[in-house]
Amino acid sequence: MSTVLEQLREMTTVVADTGDVDAVKAWNPVDCTTNPSLVLAALKDEASEELVQAEIEAGKKSGKDAKGVVDTLTVAVGARLAGLIPGRISTEVDANLSFNTAASVDLARAIIADYAERGIDKNRVLIKLASTWEGIRAAEILQGEGIDCNLTLLFEHAQAVACADAGAYLISPFVGRITDWYKKAEGRDHYAPDEDPGVLSVRGIYDYYKSNKIDTIVMGASFRSTDQIKALAGCDNLTIAPKLLEALQAEEAELPRVLSADNATGVAPVTMDEATFRWQLNANPMATEKLAEGIRNFDKDHQTLIRMVQERMAG
Repeated sequence: MSTVLEQLREMTTVVADTGDVDAVKAWNPVDCTTNPSLVLAALKDEASEELVQAEIEAGKKSGKDAKGVVDTLTVAVGARLAGLIPGRISTEVDANLSFNTAASVDLARAIIADYAERGIDKNRVLIKLASTWEGIRAAEILQGEGIDCNLTLLFEHAQAVACADAGAYLISPFVGRITDWYKKAEGRDHYAPDEDPGVLSVRGIYDYYKSNKIDTIVMGASFRSTDQIKALAGCDNLTIAPKLLEALQAEEAELPRVLSADNATGVAPVTMDEATFRWQLNANPMATEKLAEGIRNFDKDHQTLIRMVQERMAG
């Protein structure tokens, strides 16, 4: 019998939720995704030392400050990963720009230009933006320029609707973080897959998209268990950490397909303007808290990156 991972790959595009080169080589994902936490791990990894030092020296010669070096280092890590996969590499815009549409667009364009200088076409890159109203508007502008976007930190259905309306290429609803919040709020330590709030959130988004023939790719992210992954078998994409990939590869059991466009229920489209978006996000305490927390944590890692690079440049 095929392993669960092998069966999953027959119905879902598997993405590696890691920036570790050895893990990418081992699991051969179609796409890779990065964020400041993963780039920070690369900075601390001895195997990445040559790449890191090269970017620091190049930054010094060109007069870049530590923040500028971090920007190019992020692209360098992405470029290295792009050389190992057939698909796309996601690269994140600074979290502290999550409420600044114009600055997000400017940095995204700079990221694409840096990739181009390294011989990587924009069609191999996804620009990651937080699913704030401003981030979604930035995605709308970038998509209009032929720059595909991955809208991340997505916790509320209104975010998914707005992303679709903006023509986003892909969204990343965060399954595990949703479940974490509800476990704490409801005093529970476990949910069966069919009642897991994170799983149900992605299923609802998937149904809405397929019911309305929306092209935006749904990529479930932030998993805590293989049960959550298996409960979303058939989703367009799933980004999975190496430890869970290993568990799926080790398991031999039948994996039934759970999600299919053929089973869409025909849910009606809704109108999503800015006022409605902000109200629905505000009305959902889980989404409000997890979005703000995610932005803060990504920014914290980004600031740590800048400090570490600054120390390296000074040394």
